[in-house]
Amino acid sequence: VQLVESGGGLVQPGGSLRLSCAASGFAFSRSAMSWYRQAPGKERELVAHISSDGGSTNYADSVKGRFTISRDDAKNTVYLQMNSLKTEDTAVYVCNTYLVPILFWGQGTQVTVSS
Repeated sequence: VQLVESGGGLVQPGGSLRLSCAASGFAFSRSAMSWYRQAPGKERELVAHISSDGGSTNYADSVKGRFTISRDDAKNTVYLQMNSLKTEDTAVYVCNTYLVPILFWGQGTQVTVSS
């Protein structure tokens, strides 16, 4: 199983970024996927979750209305579109999937929101 995130970077407040997580080594189309983030000195936080069929999504209250999770099963990729970014969104963003009984994590991509 491999999860590889990309798309992070430095952006000004109010800007946008789209993160990607390319998956391999498992049945992606049958797997729910999630994005987490961890800021320095803070606990890891669930940001968004998408069901295996893409029909159900959930978001942390702090990102509702600004972030959108989506998936492309043809590309084995899950995305996180982040709009109206705030300084408090600065964190390492990591995707994961739970293949019973193991949680798999990517290496993460840094998002820094700063003027």
